[in-house]
Amino acid sequence: MKSRYKSARAVVAIVLIVAVLCGFAYELYDIQITNHEYYAAQNNTVKTYTVPIEAARGEIVDRNGNPLVTNRQGNSIILDAAYFPSSKENDERNEIIVSLINLFRKNDEEYARNLPLKLDKSGNAVFITEKDDEDYEKEIKNLKSKDMLNLQDYATAQNCFDAMVEKYGLERYDKKTALEIGNIRYELTRLLFSVDNPVTIADDVSDETVAEIKENNSKYLGADVRVVAYREYADSTLAPHIIGTVRKINAEEYAELKDQGYKITDEIGESGIESAMEEYLRGEPGEKTVTIDGDGNVTEEITKEPIQGDTIVLTIDKDLQKVAQDRLEETCKSVDYYNSTGAVVVENCNNGEILAAASYPTYDLNDYYEKYNELASNSKKPLYNRFAMGAYAPGSTFKPMMASAALQEGVVDQNTTFNCSSAFHVGTMKFKCTGSHGGENVRTALRDSCNIYFYNCAQRLGIEKMNLYGSMFGLGQKTGVEIPESTGILAGPEYRSKFDMYWRPGDTVQAGIGQSDNLFTPLQLCNYNATIANGGTRYQMHFVKSRISNATGTVTQTGANAVETVSVSQANLQIVREGMRMVATGGGPQAIFNQIDTKVACKTGTSQVVVKGVKHNNGFLITFAPYENPEISIASAIELAGSGTSTAKITSSIIDYYYSHNTNEKKAQREGTLLN
Repeated sequence: MKSRYKSARAVVAIVLIVAVLCGFAYELYDIQITNHEYYAAQNNTVKTYTVPIEAARGEIVDRNGNPLVTNRQGNSIILDAAYFPSSKENDERNEIIVSLINLFRKNDEEYARNLPLKLDKSGNAVFITEKDDEDYEKEIKNLKSKDMLNLQDYATAQNCFDAMVEKYGLERYDKKTALEIGNIRYELTRLLFSVDNPVTIADDVSDETVAEIKENNSKYLGADVRVVAYREYADSTLAPHIIGTVRKINAEEYAELKDQGYKITDEIGESGIESAMEEYLRGEPGEKTVTIDGDGNVTEEITKEPIQGDTIVLTIDKDLQKVAQDRLEETCKSVDYYNSTGAVVVENCNNGEILAAASYPTYDLNDYYEKYNELASNSKKPLYNRFAMGAYAPGSTFKPMMASAALQEGVVDQNTTFNCSSAFHVGTMKFKCTGSHGGENVRTALRDSCNIYFYNCAQRLGIEKMNLYGSMFGLGQKTGVEIPESTGILAGPEYRSKFDMYWRPGDTVQAGIGQSDNLFTPLQLCNYNATIANGGTRYQMHFVKSRISNATGTVTQTGANAVETVSVSQANLQIVREGMRMVATGGGPQAIFNQIDTKVACKTGTSQVVVKGVKHNNGFLITFAPYENPEISIASAIELAGSGTSTAKITSSIIDYYYSHNTNEKKAQREGTLLN
């Protein structure tokens, strides 16, 4: 029995062995014979990667197609992980990086230096803190993070340096060289270096550097030249507050936008139109397929061509913009060379297009980043956009709105007269006028800028009615432009209540002449003036006239957007326009406006400010032209100017230029007509 049991067990074992061998034989036959090509390919292919190809940003042109922002081709140096030694091969990586750094130094190239560490005079590692507090603290925190050096928050700069040396195998280098290599290695780690994400280590390099790398690819293994589109400006000083800037995407933006296809190495619009139209300017990245076989051979194929971003056509006229900027600068320097600043805006009365908008002082887009700290610390704040963000007490430029409201509400008519004896009393409070004008009606009150007349209007209207009409004209609210702008303030009980402050009867009469808490931007003043000029239609202001798709050639027009029709009759608006015409012919600016051929209507204004304990007046002027059939509205604000008349030279230069270069332009039609 026992021997038979053993014999049976042996037979079963033999059968099992034979079955397994047959199975292996079948699998071997299937692999070697039946599906040889398939399995050979599978065995030979390690990985296939999709690498994005950067698309050039769209161009920005003026209303006539003149280029403002274009692209030029340049060369950047990238490291490509498909050819670069692996992260385990620290020595090989570091030797290549040292060779690249020596090349960059020889040819005076800038290269990646984002590591927030440096060596002091004693050779000790310290944190770089030259940037503003928020920026450098974020960078240091990132350096210590789990994904970078994995250190505690309290780690010192020397702790970070030592951890960097250990992480990247830099022990055999001196401190200075280790730090230089560390900058490049840090950049690779920070930007998630991989086969499908090459990293740029040097931008806009010379032809000499390109040739050296191309001719010595074994020495600079993994380094390659990428043709890149760099922003180029027809005039880098023209309209910088409108055009804006472009920079590398930051970590917070990447986290928010990566689902939209952004890479950590991408650029993004930071400000102005570059930011506002980012969605269209960005373009559509292409794709390159990279395949690495089992022997390490790399093949590349472009599987999707990149598409350049849309062309953005702005409403501004580049030559008119230049005139506005130059005259604004001249005026500010003549008022107070060291302290005066200002803004000017030119708008098409009949569709809300902004033809020019300037802020002084200004800056140069070409060296914006190199001089950022200098610009940011400048006491005159050249980075501050005064035409959109500067909120000013408008002074007497507020009076045309007051006249419109008073006429429409019936608290005065065109013949109502108030006697100006230079003083107006509200209870025990006394409010003054600039002179004793005697009997004033609405037209002469605008001409003479009589405070007494408008104190009476304010008292009869009340603050609620005043603000109702102020809102209709767009005062104290955004104009709708594509770039950031201030809301401003419409004075009244609602605003005061935010600060637990009371509104008194005297505040109402002060508000009636553009004082009290009223604060408006030059954009708002220009748009409100345009609304009076065109017969009561308030348009949304805009800088973008159209965009042209580079993918399809489709043109998308912004068009005119009427956001409100003010509840003021044409007859009453005409009375106001007549009063504004009298300012140009018999008021302060008459001597200047008499020198140009175009008839204009305007209103001056001043408001008091205190600078270093000394009282000064800011000057304002709103103007439309031509008087009979308005086409353009202009608003200017000059700090420390003393009076609105001081700004008239800017306005006259703009009008003179506009009409001397637009001789074929058709007159705007105030009323709609039927087209056959």
